[in-house]
Amino acid sequence: MKFRLDQDSLGKVKIPADAYYGAFTGRAINQYHVTGNKAHKNLIEAFVMIKRSAAVANMKTKAIDAKRGKAIVSACDKILSGKFTEQFVVDMINSGAGTAFNMNSNEVISNVALEILHKKKGQYEFLHPNDHVNMSQSSNDTYPTAMHVAILMNLKETIPAVEILIKSLSKKAKEFASFKKIGRTHLMDALPITLGSEFAAYTTSITKAKNNLVAAQKELQNVALGGTAVGNGANTPKGYRKIAIAELSKISKLKLKPEPDMQFSLQSKYPVANASGALRNLALEIGKIANDIRLMASGPIAGLAELGIPAVHAGSSIMPGKVNPSLAECMNMICFNIIGNDTAVSYAAQGGQFELNVMLPGMLKSVLESTDMLKNFLPIFSANLIDGLTANKQKLQENIENSPVIVTLLTPKIGYLKSAELFKESLKTGKTIRELVVSKKLMTNKEIDSLFR
Repeated sequence: MKFRLDQDSLGKVKIPADAYYGAFTGRAINQYHVTGNKAHKNLIEAFVMIKRSAAVANMKTKAIDAKRGKAIVSACDKILSGKFTEQFVVDMINSGAGTAFNMNSNEVISNVALEILHKKKGQYEFLHPNDHVNMSQSSNDTYPTAMHVAILMNLKETIPAVEILIKSLSKKAKEFASFKKIGRTHLMDALPITLGSEFAAYTTSITKAKNNLVAAQKELQNVALGGTAVGNGANTPKGYRKIAIAELSKISKLKLKPEPDMQFSLQSKYPVANASGALRNLALEIGKIANDIRLMASGPIAGLAELGIPAVHAGSSIMPGKVNPSLAECMNMICFNIIGNDTAVSYAAQGGQFELNVMLPGMLKSVLESTDMLKNFLPIFSANLIDGLTANKQKLQENIENSPVIVTLLTPKIGYLKSAELFKESLKTGKTIRELVVSKKLMTNKEIDSLFR
């Protein structure tokens, strides 16, 4: 392999000759061996869009000459078309405030732009990563902005995936509307409900969680770009911030606007923590539904056996014919990870000091991972599990008839004490409440049937 010497403020670094990154990145990849994962595609795209928008704003405010500015814009356009993305090599969790990734971006864009200007990689006297690509910027305002953009981009795919689940649950609520069953509280038999009403409640909970996630986007639309190092906009030309954010909003197709309090946007990570919290709350609701389905589908002989689940693959390598709720189990594991990711985000959100929260890369990794899992798996979970659920009508009806707890429905007619006596007698003799009530001439079958309506 051939190498070149690339130089930064600390000195010279040996870099692969064909690499478009430079000295800062070369140092960073020797330090940040953390996740083994390179930057998320949406983070790369967000950063390149930011650099492009900054270059346009710098040209419009006369802070940079058109030759360099246009070369930066052209370099960004090449990367946004899918080229050079393998050159973004810094680990997803890297330096505080994401400085290493910001510089990885600056160096790649700089060297691509140098080639556009018919110069060699590393000839930074013509177009410099810091002086030109990073002009009017700091890691402290670009990374927070990129966080918001990348998360918003992921949410554009995640929210429709949640809506697919809502649609599937709502469909089952209607399909199961006439299927009566025993409700349960404390895992014990309670009053009758319908299987449809149970799924309708699931639909309500996921809809509420989705609405909170939609609302969380509003805070993320306020971005820090233009705040530079400490939120006072140092080293930015007049008019730069407004132009840069307008350009970024246009190219990203997101409704972005300047955060009114720039110091807040660097100090606080409330918008990100708020979105992560909404993802956690969604995961809590989905996880609860997955647990219920696993229990209702348990059996088919020794369990509840109220629901039938579609077989997506063999359930066991040793027990022939076994069908497991594998997709519900996978969904549970995803939910556990989202909850864990939110814990990491929560600690990071309060882990900053004074004018800057530096825990940004770890926070972003967690939120993007959570949204990735949801947008990837929810459509599968909905189509291959929820849509294929069937109701065991016979089992549901038997449970109602055999459960002594339905004596509660008789209480207004025969009183609490008499009902309690019937409950105990049913458990002792094995006779159903219906049999006892009819035999004792307390009510007729027709009267009992009317209670279940």
